[in-house]
Amino acid sequence: MSTTVEPVSDRSAAEVNEEIRALWLRSGGTLTGEQREEYQRLVMEWATAAPHPVKAA
Repeated sequence: MSTTVEPVSDRSAAEVNEEIRALWLRSGGTLTGEQREEYQRLVMEWATAAPHPVKAA
């Protein structure tokens, strides 16, 4: 298990989402092992950058 801390993204969720879409487009819908790793990294970055709704108490 890695203990390396990934830096917080300076990009917006929309920017990361655009890169995810481009990755899928380039791959033709089927990701290689390396592309899957990139996709997973991008999804984690997107989740960090995406706004989180505040729940009412």
